[in-house]
Amino acid sequence: MTKPLQQFASDNYAGVCPQAWSAMAEANCGHAAAYGEDVWTQRASDAFRSLFETNCEVFFAFNGTAANALALAALCQSFHSVICSSVAHVDTDECGAPEFFSNGSKLLVAASENGKLTPQAVRALATGRSDIHFPKPSAVTITQATETGQVYSIDEIKALSAVCRELGLRLHMDGARFANACAALGCTPAEMTWKAGVDVLCFGGTKNGMAVGEAILFFDPRLAEDFDYRCKQAGQLASKMRFLAAPWVGMLESGAWLSNAAHGNACAKRLEARIAGVPGVAPLFPVEANAVFLSASPQVLEGLRQRGWRFYTFIGGGGRFMFAWDADPERVDALAADIQDLARSHSAA
Repeated sequence: MTKPLQQFASDNYAGVCPQAWSAMAEANCGHAAAYGEDVWTQRASDAFRSLFETNCEVFFAFNGTAANALALAALCQSFHSVICSSVAHVDTDECGAPEFFSNGSKLLVAASENGKLTPQAVRALATGRSDIHFPKPSAVTITQATETGQVYSIDEIKALSAVCRELGLRLHMDGARFANACAALGCTPAEMTWKAGVDVLCFGGTKNGMAVGEAILFFDPRLAEDFDYRCKQAGQLASKMRFLAAPWVGMLESGAWLSNAAHGNACAKRLEARIAGVPGVAPLFPVEANAVFLSASPQVLEGLRQRGWRFYTFIGGGGRFMFAWDADPERVDALAADIQDLARSHSAA
């Protein structure tokens, strides 16, 4: 088979990184106990506790939708609500899973131009109504890095957490690209989560170089009560759990989780730098993690498609380019060259 040219439409396009692959191969030698009673699951859980510097409760799920939906369901009763950004993945791209698994908790959506929630928006939604006819706010969810490729600073997370504490709300973090945010801020995972007031984190593995699998970390063990039953009921208890857990061992113990993310971020910055000053082309949002959203004319965007580039335009109307752990810098430069050529051709026409 001819190896296809690398695309930047999604970091889900990438294959499995060597560290995750080799750990899975090692776990594949011989038999191991089922349903998480194996050494790999214990080792991965301990690796998370070491990385986050706390005795958190750790669970593994097949994908991010399940991880987010089940985590939020653990924070809510059916008559509760969850506050999120208007572009939050839980609202726009999870097919009602948070509402389904919580047996009806409503998502309260705050308008957001850049994908970030603010303390003011949380307070307005949480205090706007308190009568029995309205679903009682119970939790807030933020995405780190955001759907627009930006990163909440630690101070921003602390400010949101302070409002949550004041109003009796729990704070959930959708960390599909958590590693990219850590790499961008240069902080520790602990500093960006429980030390800043986050109660529950869904740590993304798929976009970070794994084949499949997310980790759900409860920093308050009381919130994890019966969560294993919730996972089982939702079809997230893998019988051969070691194959969900082992890749995490390879990622965490080697440090690949962070180096993979740093490389993706660097490639996003590389594209940004190479198209700086190109007429009619500009980032829609600040480039802070591994995403570049480009504002360009319809002719330029269509020209890129005609030259074989794949990308999405579902946020902001511009082209979204995502850079994974294996992004090839030469391929990034080829994309930049095509953008430059098309933009200058159309500006001169």
